[in-house]
Amino acid sequence: MEIDLPGRGRRSRCFSLSVMNTLHLVMSALFLLAMRNATDALRPKYESAIPRLPHHRLQARVVHRRGLKATSGNGEFVKASGHQFTFGGKALYVNGANIYWLMNRATDESSRSAVREVLQEAAGVGVTVVRTWAFADGNDYHPLQLTPGVFDESVFQGLDYVVSEAKNNGIRMILSLVNNYGDYGGKPQYVAWANEKGGNLNSEDDFFSDATTRGWFKDYIKTVATRVNTITGVAYREEPAIFAWELMNEPRCSSDTTGNTVQAWLEEMAAYVKSVDENHMLTTGLEGFYSSTVSSDSVVQESSNPGSYATQYGVDFIRNHQVSGIDFASVHLYPDNWMPTSAESEKQEFVSKWIQTHVNDGAVTLKKPVLFGEFGKSRDVAGYTESVRVSTMTAMYDAIYNSGAEGGAGTGALVWHLITNTTTALADGFEIILSSDTNIASLMQKQSSRLSSLS
Repeated sequence: MEIDLPGRGRRSRCFSLSVMNTLHLVMSALFLLAMRNATDALRPKYESAIPRLPHHRLQARVVHRRGLKATSGNGEFVKASGHQFTFGGKALYVNGANIYWLMNRATDESSRSAVREVLQEAAGVGVTVVRTWAFADGNDYHPLQLTPGVFDESVFQGLDYVVSEAKNNGIRMILSLVNNYGDYGGKPQYVAWANEKGGNLNSEDDFFSDATTRGWFKDYIKTVATRVNTITGVAYREEPAIFAWELMNEPRCSSDTTGNTVQAWLEEMAAYVKSVDENHMLTTGLEGFYSSTVSSDSVVQESSNPGSYATQYGVDFIRNHQVSGIDFASVHLYPDNWMPTSAESEKQEFVSKWIQTHVNDGAVTLKKPVLFGEFGKSRDVAGYTESVRVSTMTAMYDAIYNSGAEGGAGTGALVWHLITNTTTALADGFEIILSSDTNIASLMQKQSSRLSSLS
């Protein structure tokens, strides 16, 4: 999902109680509202902003919490075996959530309570995997990578805290390594850095092919993977609480619709990640679009796309996930953003076909697990009701459970996205507050319980 933020202020500002900071927050919120109204309807919208400190804890039992210990990095890692995830010799299914903002909030001691709260609430409904950003590139507030190869240790310690706290709650992490979009830096920041150093890059998509940006990204991968957590004392590449690495959030390359540019980048980076870290799984971060221009294997599947525009991003679900070193397939699902003018009945029909097509391709063609890394239903669309949201989530959860019960490739789904009562400025229309969205919390807990019964 793309984050639409004011200017390039992809991060929260300070958590000071000063009047100036309060005014800044109000102005940022007003700017965000204007931005949202102008944003391309095909892209999901959400905002990074400031949490407030008191916290309310959801009370719920914890389910499906296998194999994590808070005290040591030594242990077994989740693996892909055929088209299923396995742990301890048994199939493992994922009921997960996106909480992209964790590192940013964990950097300041004053806002770590929000991180602790949301992970405790997630664990309370049986969430087993959380996907989050392990990137923040540039010169704005709380960047992890200030310039290529130069890191802010305090932000790195924030990420250390996230991994440690997730582990304490029995949650594994998917760490995404760079953004396709300009939010939190992303490929535009790498291209800007290259041009500042005398490069002649003409497009953000040059990130994928330029030798300098590719080298910087490899250095970034190595730095994060070999990082020794200052809290646990365990190197990231040796940490079982990390479920997998994700190369990029939603890679796209509209400048090369043949798909060769992204394919070459995926092949190079997947091989490099595996040379640095042999323990963890790796995925692409793709949305799951099909393109017969990119792959002749996708001629039939192209009809499953939300629109013809989806073939123009230089990516293809089948070809991209056939890369050696990519352990499982990534899919996203946003009918409200991808099909903004369609009736709800058309969206629901699309959801069913989209899920089933990818699950089938995972089992038959890719022979790899399929993980729906993002999905959501916006409360900002006309005609929204909670029952419609529950219906959309239920369709996803039923498809995953039924696939698991039949030994299929549908191995899990991560809803977008969790916030708390203390971080309501993060609301983007897709937000879920487990302590108040009780029907959603109940649905997620039910899914966790029945997935646990499959293992």
